[in-house]
Amino acid sequence: MALRIGIDIDGVLADFRAAFRAAARQCLGRAFEAAEDPKTSKAMAQADVRKVWDWVEKKPNWWMGLRPYEPDQIAKLYSLTRSAGWEVFFLTNRPASGGDTAQFQSQSWIEQHGFYMPSVLTVPGSRGDIANGLRLDLVIDDQMLNCVEVVSASTAKAILMLRSHDQALSNHAINRGIGVVSNLVEAITVLERLREELPSRRGRLMRLTDWFNPSPERERLPDNPRAARPLPPLVQD
Repeated sequence: MALRIGIDIDGVLADFRAAFRAAARQCLGRAFEAAEDPKTSKAMAQADVRKVWDWVEKKPNWWMGLRPYEPDQIAKLYSLTRSAGWEVFFLTNRPASGGDTAQFQSQSWIEQHGFYMPSVLTVPGSRGDIANGLRLDLVIDDQMLNCVEVVSASTAKAILMLRSHDQALSNHAINRGIGVVSNLVEAITVLERLREELPSRRGRLMRLTDWFNPSPERERLPDNPRAARPLPPLVQD
């Protein structure tokens, strides 16, 4: 059966912090340091955070303007997913902005960077419940709380995307059985290893020696399914 993977968008694919800092700068007239997260910074009052989100809510298609961390790796992730026959769900709790829905903006943004026809789920609740409900095998997320929820409430494994150097948090994650990577390149390297070694059975991953063999070749659509030839007309009696 196909591996089912959940991938968070902001912090994993998209540089949300930089975009939020820019929004805060325009809305509040204050500059933030690169290492500072204005959305969670104690130096930023909750009233100011609300002002920024109100500004974002009125900005047409604001989510389309986020910068990808590693755009070439998004396309590589698509190629790996297609060749391995995996099912990927992109997870986000993005609030609405002006213009199209957050889901549609996210789908369009991901596709522009080379992952065609992405499945995007807007999930404001527990990532553990989502992982359990979707029967996910693996979740990649940049929030430690989400990773803990995943491994606590489901049989899925979790990988923490830790782009900043925080050895204490890294050690804490590893002690909880959560993998840690610092960028999408490392995350894809893990997925490539799983492609060869993941067990075919459902449930918690056990020994590496139990991990499955690649599935046999199968007929596939073109790499870009939107370039596929139209279906032949239906034969009528």
